Amino acid sequence: MDTFIPTSADLAGDPSLVSRAEALRPAIEAASAEIEQKRRIPPALLEKLHDARLFRLLLPRTSNGIETDPVTFFHVIETIARGDASTAWCLSQAGGCAMSAAYLALPVANAIFGDDPRAVLAWGPGPRVKAVEVEEGGRIAGYTVTGVWSFASGGRHATWLGAHCPIFRADGSPRLDADGRQAERTMLVCTGEVVWTDIWNVVGLRGTASDQFSLSDHFVRADHSITRDYEKECREPGPLYRMSALTCYEVGFAGVALGVARAALDDFVDVARNKVPRGQRSPIRDNAVVQTNLAQAEVAVRAARAFLLQSVASIWREISTGGTLTLEHRMAIRMASTNAIHRAREAVDFAYNAAGATAIFESHPLARRFRDIHTVTQQLQGRLSHFETVGAWMMGAEADLTFV
Repeated sequence: MDTFIPTSADLAGDPSLVSRAEALRPAIEAASAEIEQKRRIPPALLEKLHDARLFRLLLPRTSNGIETDPVTFFHVIETIARGDASTAWCLSQAGGCAMSAAYLALPVANAIFGDDPRAVLAWGPGPRVKAVEVEEGGRIAGYTVTGVWSFASGGRHATWLGAHCPIFRADGSPRLDADGRQAERTMLVCTGEVVWTDIWNVVGLRGTASDQFSLSDHFVRADHSITRDYEKECREPGPLYRMSALTCYEVGFAGVALGVARAALDDFVDVARNKVPRGQRSPIRDNAVVQTNLAQAEVAVRAARAFLLQSVASIWREISTGGTLTLEHRMAIRMASTNAIHRAREAVDFAYNAAGATAIFESHPLARRFRDIHTVTQQLQGRLSHFETVGAWMMGAEADLTFV
């Protein structure tokens, strides 16, 4: 990357979109207890999110999307996460999934996304799945898909689902790509065509309803399948689609973590100003150790946020002026996003521990934020092994680039 230093305007994003998120935050926070208890985003809140078009942030304009930049995307997700992490997580997931419209033929993209203002695509991994080619007239007409997919965040309010599959020929042999690896594609199916299994009894992010769905010998048309981030299939010329969906997920989910941390530190200050711990004469705020630790947590969160935003803004400038996403760019975003997630977790841990028994009640926001952030760190984007990958690359050692 060059030595470009982002200005405040580069770091701020689109204020009109961020203000939409800010306007919704009180309603989201008011619904947070219901979201966690019922493990769903309430229909009335979903309508508000759709009306604000927040599920369409990364959708191409050609399919009636907003096609915003990744800096704005971060700010919107972070703002929503201050109200409720599950809602922000679902929006982040849906944003990355919506980028798949760039890899579909325009009529198909519009049938899925453009013609339905309430369209949402969700997906998740599946370890024991397959798609078998169906030939017709010497061409591949579609695929017969079988398997079980999990962690489909937002799937319960989605209109379409993506099923990631290794591809097999009609004779059962693996379809290999140009590099000799088994080809993979993502199959898009209507949510009404799958069988759901409720598995989402979890510690945190309960409202994402990241359940399991299955298909059995289900036919999917070839034009309803994509190979994500594959340049030959991308028809959208905009700079956003020269960013990979993976990098946008990294930015979005780091925004979830930092939004949770910001809200947790604010919650803690409210507690500390008034709570006098048992056996003591002064409120928590008068404790010198707590004062020091709060300041250090604040610095760590702000520094991690600034590093992430400056990295993304600098990379976005290069991409939006005609550049391509390089391995150096990808490493910078991976490093900054993983760091942000773990500095956020440390800040929430401080707030939870320093608040004492006040924070152990499920009704207290610190309890929910503690559960949510520890679920974020268990997800792919929060793996500490990402630092190993970046460090190996920095020193020229062999690095696993699977999730970079």
